[in-house]
Amino acid sequence: CRLGSDGPAMKTIARIALNAFRESVRDKVLYNLVAFAVLMIGASLLIGQLTAGQEVKIIKDLGLASVSVFGTFIAIFIGIGLVSKEVERRSVYALVAKPISRAQLVLGKYAGLALTLAVNVAVMTLAIYAVLAWWQAQTPPDVRAGWEAPALDPALLTAIGLIYLELLVIVAIAIVFSCFSSALLSAAFTFGLVIAGHFSQDLRNFNQVVDSPAAQAVARALYYLLPNLSFFDVKARVVHGEAVGAGEIGLAAAYACVYVSALLTLAVWVFSRRDFK
Repeated sequence: CRLGSDGPAMKTIARIALNAFRESVRDKVLYNLVAFAVLMIGASLLIGQLTAGQEVKIIKDLGLASVSVFGTFIAIFIGIGLVSKEVERRSVYALVAKPISRAQLVLGKYAGLALTLAVNVAVMTLAIYAVLAWWQAQTPPDVRAGWEAPALDPALLTAIGLIYLELLVIVAIAIVFSCFSSALLSAAFTFGLVIAGHFSQDLRNFNQVVDSPAAQAVARALYYLLPNLSFFDVKARVVHGEAVGAGEIGLAAAYACVYVSALLTLAVWVFSRRDFK
């Protein structure tokens, strides 16, 4: 991919993003993860048949869980390769020598990885709806009338959209670590932060567990610093037919935007000061 210096910065970032997207979709490991996720979604159909009266809930629950879990693996896998793969192939030396800024390189790579995630999430979403459509076609109308939510519930798209926002945060975390660490350590750090992010809400009520002011202050600081991934988890509510308000969705989107912006700013700062000589 030729990255010229002519044209506005956004055009350069778009070229880098397209190149990153092409590299990502060529990766066989990425295809294996997506195929396995689709297989798990299909397997939910068989598992659902073992639970009388709860088939649709089981299919939705396992389908959304597959999108979340395998999407996380994909986000971490492609995110940690931002710098590590370029260093291993020694292509990073040619990239930093081109008349493009390192900020454009990081932002372009992130945009390409975000597009890759969007395509993979879309494939898994189509798989979920295909399984649900088949099950709905096999179900008598009187049984369908007793469902809490229709099989092809549009609210599933809300849950999947919030999962995608969570994946955008995760890939930004992986990029930050990849800018100064090896691929193995970046993966370990990112996985650890993702796990912590799902339990960060507990830090808010840490003062009810310990009496130490110092420990409470540390817990409060970690609560604001760690990614609060519980913002994006509405899977159980959607499966049970509970409504997710527009305000809640907007708050989650704003949080993702602010957090990703902060992470990318940090990634650009770190990457700009890394010496590849």
